[in-house]
Amino acid sequence: MSSKQTYSVCFCCRRRFKLAAAEAPPEIKSMFGKYSDDNELMTASHLQKFMVEVQCQQNATEEEAQAIIDSLKHFHRKGLNLDAFFKYLFSDSNLPLLPSLGVHHDMNLPLSHYFIYTGHNSYLTGNQLSSDCSDIPIIKALERGVRVIELDIWPNASKDNIDVLHGRTLTTPVELIRCLNSIKEHAFVASEYPVVITLEDHLTPDLQAKVAEMVAQTFGEILFSPGSEALKEFPSPESLKRRIIISTKPPKEYLEAKDKVDDPPQEKASGDNPKHRKVSGDDEAWGKEVPSLKGGTIADYKDNEDEENFDGEEDLDEGDKSSHHNEASEYRRLIAIHAGKPKGGITECLKVDPEKVTRLSLSEQQLEKAAMTYGKEIVRFTQRNILRVYPKGTRIDSSNYNPLIGWMHGAQMVAFNMQGYGRSLWLMYGMFKANGGCGYVKKPDFLLKNGPNGEIFDPKAKLPVKTTLKVTVYMGEGWYYDFEHTHFDQYSPPDFYTRVGIAGVPDDTVMRRTKAIEDNWVPSWNETFEFPLTVPELALLRIEVHEYDMSEKDDFGGQSCLPVWELRSGIRAVPLYSRKGDKYNTVKLLMRFEFY
Repeated sequence: MSSKQTYSVCFCCRRRFKLAAAEAPPEIKSMFGKYSDDNELMTASHLQKFMVEVQCQQNATEEEAQAIIDSLKHFHRKGLNLDAFFKYLFSDSNLPLLPSLGVHHDMNLPLSHYFIYTGHNSYLTGNQLSSDCSDIPIIKALERGVRVIELDIWPNASKDNIDVLHGRTLTTPVELIRCLNSIKEHAFVASEYPVVITLEDHLTPDLQAKVAEMVAQTFGEILFSPGSEALKEFPSPESLKRRIIISTKPPKEYLEAKDKVDDPPQEKASGDNPKHRKVSGDDEAWGKEVPSLKGGTIADYKDNEDEENFDGEEDLDEGDKSSHHNEASEYRRLIAIHAGKPKGGITECLKVDPEKVTRLSLSEQQLEKAAMTYGKEIVRFTQRNILRVYPKGTRIDSSNYNPLIGWMHGAQMVAFNMQGYGRSLWLMYGMFKANGGCGYVKKPDFLLKNGPNGEIFDPKAKLPVKTTLKVTVYMGEGWYYDFEHTHFDQYSPPDFYTRVGIAGVPDDTVMRRTKAIEDNWVPSWNETFEFPLTVPELALLRIEVHEYDMSEKDDFGGQSCLPVWELRSGIRAVPLYSRKGDKYNTVKLLMRFEFY
């Protein structure tokens, strides 16, 4: 990096700015002084003490400390000088989540005991009305770790084969067999744990039989097929490693047509190359804020559904069915997770049958409505059964909702449109960084078991603070290398600020921000924030960097979302990601996390 940087103000005038080099913040310098010897070297014993006392790595050894010293290229083999210590703190060996932790949750419990990484209309490349259907979004989702893929299956134009498309829209179809082959090839690239294919079925019995043949031939022995009867209890992710599971409503009658409002579209997301300028339009460059759950979010939405109508994506229209056709028995035997809604409204839907388990689907609006009255009943239902939540039908731009509305009620499959970007999707990425990124995160015990007096967790109850997370935002670096020097401002270096906060239950949810540091590629904020947490088990730490712009919308400078329950205490290097969730090459923040 040169010592000066020049910006053109007009054809005859230029401004020159001094480029600041990354320098350890005052608190880091003070800490180095405390944990180093008289020769200003941090030896292995000093570093081990720092790792135990500051980083809260209680089992750290001198051998591990020496290995860190040896891994850093510097002149003092006996220890770290200040620059080397600072380099270590900002390195990939000092991340906020421990990569070596891997899958560490108990994976031998029923599927209903886990939050599962779930996609919605997984085949769409963009919006819900007119985008192309393809296997490419399915491949991308699986490579990211998504474990539930949704396919809408329809007869093709000649009624002799099966297409995947969003019905009664202008979306162009893709052949089912192509999607199945891609799932088989990419299912276990990111995780060995099972992939569930949820089918939304609009087929005649003869085509259902054809689907059964396709699925059986494509997946062979890796297909989990327990038979035509509903399961009494779901098997565990561990027992289903590298298996494919089919979930849909068991066929009873063929419907010539299905009166269903299909789910929404989404605008095609542009790439997030650092060289691209701001996104124009009504939305902020980095997307709309996640909807708040405080005080009930129903008022924020225009709901055109009848309150008593809990019919969802998979329901049969009683007035539009033909008289009983022969069931496709081969197709029925494929279905491992039975889906559907009983008649009689939400109270019937939430009844727990001790003899069988099932999957229920509710739209985000239906769940929000039900939660206002039946919150504890929903939690009780999800202790044994699977609840899938999907985006409301007006999200034609493929936007997403606040996933916490599902998670805080125990919903396992919070289905998201994965092809776009935005803050809600960042929360989804954050949740499933947990448990080694395997796509299954064990639900907190309070969602799985009743209390000592038989009480069920009440998502609306006022709870005491369990712990407080103290976050210090020291500084950031890397933008100079990952972005063009005029990306943020044509006439001067950027003015960065950081937003940091919590996404969680309503009482824990908050966002705060630092001051903006003017004209600096290496901003140093040194600001501290405290976040009292009543339910830390469902809290996600949100981090965003923006560049202040007086005349236009602020520019996006990176984001990350981290599961609070897996955060490593201490001073950590936090890599930032693009709007689409891709990791930047060098952009990081130096932060400290403390719990008390």
